[in-house]
Amino acid sequence: MPLIPEEPQIHESAQGPRATPAAGRPAPTPRPVPGPRTAASPRPGRPGPAPARPTPPVPRPHTGQENRSASPTRPQIQLIPAPAAGALDAAEEAVDLLLETGRAPGDILVLTTGEPHLWATHELSFGDAAYWAQHDARDDVFFADAAAVERAAQRPVVVVAVNGGDDEAAARVLPAALQRAGALLIVCGDPQRINSVLGAAA
Repeated sequence: MPLIPEEPQIHESAQGPRATPAAGRPAPTPRPVPGPRTAASPRPGRPGPAPARPTPPVPRPHTGQENRSASPTRPQIQLIPAPAAGALDAAEEAVDLLLETGRAPGDILVLTTGEPHLWATHELSFGDAAYWAQHDARDDVFFADAAAVERAAQRPVVVVAVNGGDDEAAARVLPAALQRAGALLIVCGDPQRINSVLGAAA
């Protein structure tokens, strides 16, 4: 179904308007939210010595009760118009904005249809196993080639940079990315091409 281009402002449906406290009642203390990575932590696009990674949390045992009352939800979809040559830059800007507004780095998966992100190229130079171990640890934003989307696990936010590749590859990655986005799917690229690809894949 066609996507409507939006300005590159990331709005998540989970965030609603702030309530004004009633007269005579004290304002509730705001709860802290996870903030962006500190300045000491390098951006994925700038390879450097990696900081010590924290131990991932131990998963809770599956009891079979978790999904009984939960109804499946469709993620919000946003399109950020950009030429193929600028799609990866637009995706990085979207990631930066998500981090600035409180998204945890480990919530975000970025897929590229053309040239891989510099971080992915750098990390793959240490071997496939080490690269995918970082994906499984969920400590940071993870960048992957769209061809590997089937190997990627679900994350709350998936960002797709349509920065090249053929239409067939884009037609495969967009539906798969939608399945892996828990809350938000952001697609950066040429709106005409993206809608054409989605129409062909429908």
